[in-house]
Amino acid sequence: MTGVPDSLAGKAAVVTGGTRGLGRAIAAALAGAGCKVLVCARSEPADPDSRISYMQADIREPDGARAVVERCVSNFGSLDILVNNAGGSPQAEAAVASPRFFDAIVKLNLGAPMYMMQAAHASLKAAGGGSIVNIASVSAIRPSPGTAAYGAAKAGLLNLTQSLAQEWGPDGIRVNALIAGLMATETADQTYGDSSAQSKVAASIPMGRMGTGDDLAEAVLWLASDRSRWVSGARINIDGGGERPFFLELLKED
Repeated sequence: MTGVPDSLAGKAAVVTGGTRGLGRAIAAALAGAGCKVLVCARSEPADPDSRISYMQADIREPDGARAVVERCVSNFGSLDILVNNAGGSPQAEAAVASPRFFDAIVKLNLGAPMYMMQAAHASLKAAGGGSIVNIASVSAIRPSPGTAAYGAAKAGLLNLTQSLAQEWGPDGIRVNALIAGLMATETADQTYGDSSAQSKVAASIPMGRMGTGDDLAEAVLWLASDRSRWVSGARINIDGGGERPFFLELLKED
């Protein structure tokens, strides 16, 4: 990566769900910028990055979130950056999804980030301020059929981002959200289908391709650094120009 912000060197960062996919790219980018990085997930990676520390934790519970923050402060002496990346959802029709399923999806995608931010607040304030980056999804800003609970939880995360930006601004804590568009990860086939289907999805995006972990990571670096020192409460789309409205394709058929 180019143009790494100097202000990140020596900072202590936590990335949730950073053992694969987008989170792994974010953690690697922060480490490459000179940050001391702790990644938490429910399992450790099969091929860990030697620059990054790992711990197993279930941040869907407040005690798990507190344990992550305590480990970061114990290992690194402070906490300066929190990236709430952990999340996701399988497909489930809303009419038949169980209450247990709905509660689990909301807890992972909205409850866990809240628990992490609550746990991190005192340490971020003690460090003189810091940066929280919440990874949201395009599902938060448009209908999300088949993953309605996920979309609703991510929409809640956007509101939470703006609310905490105002509550915690006086403490020097900036809170921002990145709205990830259609991303190519190692599990893209589960979301979009085979390579042919993915090519069609990529062609529908104005910039002609799906996003990558590096695309998202570059934005995290900016939001985590002093280069965005007066940016808080922002909701930034990382989506290559957005999804092309389907009605335009229907018009082509006439």
